[in-house]
Amino acid sequence: MTFIKRFLPKSLLGRSLLILVMPLVLLQVIATYIFYERHWSTITQRLANSLAGDVALIVTYLEDYPDPVSRKWIFEMAASRLDIRAEFLPGARLADDADSRTDSLDRMLGPQLDALVRRPFRIDATQTDRDIEIRVQMPSGVLVTTTTRKRLFSPTTYIFVLWMVGSSLVLVAIATVFMRNQVRPIRRLAAAANSFGKGRDVPNFRPAGASEVRQAAQAFIQMRNRIKRQIEQRTEMLAGVSHDLRTPLTRMKLQLAMLGDTPEAEELKADVVEMERMIDGYLAFARGEGTAAPEPADLAVVLEQVVGAARKEGATIDLETEPHLVVPVRLDALKRCLMNLISNAARYGKHVRVSAGRAQDMIEIMVDDDGPGIPRDQREAVFRPFFRLDPSRNIQTGGVGLGLTIARDVVHGHGGELVLDDSPLGGLRARLRLPV
Repeated sequence: MTFIKRFLPKSLLGRSLLILVMPLVLLQVIATYIFYERHWSTITQRLANSLAGDVALIVTYLEDYPDPVSRKWIFEMAASRLDIRAEFLPGARLADDADSRTDSLDRMLGPQLDALVRRPFRIDATQTDRDIEIRVQMPSGVLVTTTTRKRLFSPTTYIFVLWMVGSSLVLVAIATVFMRNQVRPIRRLAAAANSFGKGRDVPNFRPAGASEVRQAAQAFIQMRNRIKRQIEQRTEMLAGVSHDLRTPLTRMKLQLAMLGDTPEAEELKADVVEMERMIDGYLAFARGEGTAAPEPADLAVVLEQVVGAARKEGATIDLETEPHLVVPVRLDALKRCLMNLISNAARYGKHVRVSAGRAQDMIEIMVDDDGPGIPRDQREAVFRPFFRLDPSRNIQTGGVGLGLTIARDVVHGHGGELVLDDSPLGGLRARLRLPV
């Protein structure tokens, strides 16, 4: 079964045409078998019997009227009425292999001549492509009769074959046109779902096609609207909560400033600083899920800007990019994603290398460092919100645990993927892939 699947069409259009064409081919095979085994063989036998009867009639007349005058009259009548050209060769004899029948013409016409002529004969169809020559041994010589091949072959054979082939081609062409029109809405639906999965809006998509396809398209539109509404509500909620928390946090900072530099106050100040960083993380997370429309941007230029900002903070970073890596992105969100990845690499490693290039239909960005890396069993866990490898949650050894979460969220919002792997530099590699 697997072997057969390898040769079957992969597209819906190809499989639909196969479903339509296969019954048509089977019908033609059955009809051809019936035609050739029944109709064609019957007609051919009757034509062969008719030609053998005409030759037998000439032989009988020659036996009854052997004089030259009668022979001439018989030959003229055969030419005008029977479409047979005849001549008599006095004293001639047939070759010894006169009755040998080796080709289909002999097997088709030979039995009829045996039954009706009842004399030695030889069939020769090699003289010309259009004629058949039949030689009959007479007592005083050889009768040579020549007629056209049309006497043995019916033109209905060719008409039937041409009709079947022509009608099949017309039906396949019509089926292809109609099936292409039916498949086109499915392709549009697939393209719209693919674009929406890459974070690109599809405002001009409309249901079309058959009722089932329209139903699927309508379900896609409802799903798209629900997802967009949920993202907007989540973004507004995070932004609102983060904004509202800043007011009491500001009052707490003022009150702590009035307490002086006591140990208790220092601990509370550290907690307030960490809360501020968490709120900033909330806001960044909310902005990462924003609804800004994607715009074409050259990732080579974007990386130069982000790496340049990181170098100003003292990071040692090498940058290698291919030119013209243009892809539709939400620019601010993507910059935040890249900055989080590069900042993490610069925080834990002394040397960072950033590279970008095109890989088939994807653009691949890799951020490598020579730091301690992340254990394999925790490389997925670090993408969870607020997860940190340092259980002490010391703000000096890391952030609040939202950097990688925001980065992957932004990448997924663009229809890409972000994975962590071992780096050739000895540390961690962040591999970011975005669809073109």
